[in-house]
Amino acid sequence: MKWVIASSNAGKLREFRDLLGGSGIEFVTQGELGVGDADETGLTFVENALLKARKAARETGMPALGDDSGLCVDALGGAPGLYSARYAGVHGDAGANIDKLLHAIRDVPDAQRGAHFYAVIVLLRHPEDPQPFIAEGSWSGRILHERRGDGGFGYDPVFFDPDNGCSAAELETGLKNRISHRGRALAALRQLLHAGTH
Repeated sequence: MKWVIASSNAGKLREFRDLLGGSGIEFVTQGELGVGDADETGLTFVENALLKARKAARETGMPALGDDSGLCVDALGGAPGLYSARYAGVHGDAGANIDKLLHAIRDVPDAQRGAHFYAVIVLLRHPEDPQPFIAEGSWSGRILHERRGDGGFGYDPVFFDPDNGCSAAELETGLKNRISHRGRALAALRQLLHAGTH
């Protein structure tokens, strides 16, 4: 069985393969099949994940996995949230996004710098699937005052994981993939699929 991942991100493909491996499913990215990105016009993470999955399923005729995720900072009322990847204005400019975030909460004390990463993954068996599988994951921590570590991507250098006492960018990749918001969402999806709850 072959499923399309509604992304062109090779790192995301690796994560999906690692965490959903052994299920007899072959994963391919939509980029490999010439499918472009969906317009993320939803007002929630789950709406955007559905938009991505539906476009990929419609254009490939295959079951599709769509995901959406972001960083929600308590002191900013949940921002950058849906706009995490383009917080500073340019999609995917992690350095500028981090600079803007650190500036926005520069005077906020540690006790009020709580934040969490959130991810939702949607599986559509076909474009008109009325009952998609929806799995979510959350990873709580706080925002550091400056960058630490050179691993990971996005906001990882300023996201402190209290359980491991380091930034997400300082974690070993395999461990990070298991405990991250996307790792937890994938684990929840795996359980849903195993249980066959649809």
